[in-house]
Amino acid sequence: MSAISLGRIRRTARTGAVCALVLTGLLAGCAEDPDAGTNGVGKLPAEQIQRRTRAAAEAADTVRLAGDVVTNGRTYRLDMRLSAEGASGSVTSKGVAFGLLRVGEHLYVKADAGFWSHAEDGKGGDTDAAGKLDGKYVKVPQGDPAYKKFSGFTEKDVLLDGLLTLHGSLATDGHHEQSGTRTIRVTGDKGSGGTLDVSLEGKPYPLRLERAGDAGTLTFSSWGAAVALEEPKESETVDYGKQLPTS
Repeated sequence: MSAISLGRIRRTARTGAVCALVLTGLLAGCAEDPDAGTNGVGKLPAEQIQRRTRAAAEAADTVRLAGDVVTNGRTYRLDMRLSAEGASGSVTSKGVAFGLLRVGEHLYVKADAGFWSHAEDGKGGDTDAAGKLDGKYVKVPQGDPAYKKFSGFTEKDVLLDGLLTLHGSLATDGHHEQSGTRTIRVTGDKGSGGTLDVSLEGKPYPLRLERAGDAGTLTFSSWGAAVALEEPKESETVDYGKQLPTS
């Protein structure tokens, strides 16, 4: 092979290597930015993301909260629509479900006869009384211990303040997705202190929470959506007139 041919081969090889390097650089430069078109919180330190998502949650008028909460060894399954003026939804515990409605300071519990007969003494109670409460909105007196117990499930600010807490050192754990919405994940102590997915679209609302210590997983949705709250009709309501039976 002539010296001219060898020279051409070497030049061609060098040119190919340079083009490969240029192409690699261009491809790297064109890699998709996970924060492109987002609200920008994904680029912030974890502590700032936590502060912003709590602020967004507090400022929102309404939210739907659904999932499990474990407290004192007992699991509650919640599906509540919460607002500053009240709340409506359902709670399930030990396989027994009941509805909750709060309009202002007026709190109602709605459940079937099985709930009320079980609640009398935790094993079974007055089935006649339970039958009268079956499917009715039972108004809970504000002085009744049950009022505080049940109303805690209907207080937006109280619930969010207690739930939106990560324990330990905060850090971000990449970009994720929740129900089609891009999120940035914040963890406490690498996940053992809980994880929180925060929306990268629109306002930085919290969208999914895994509580520390396997204390439940919750989703947050319908931020700012209207919550229909209306006092039940008199024909649908029972004023129990004394301390409510609760399990």
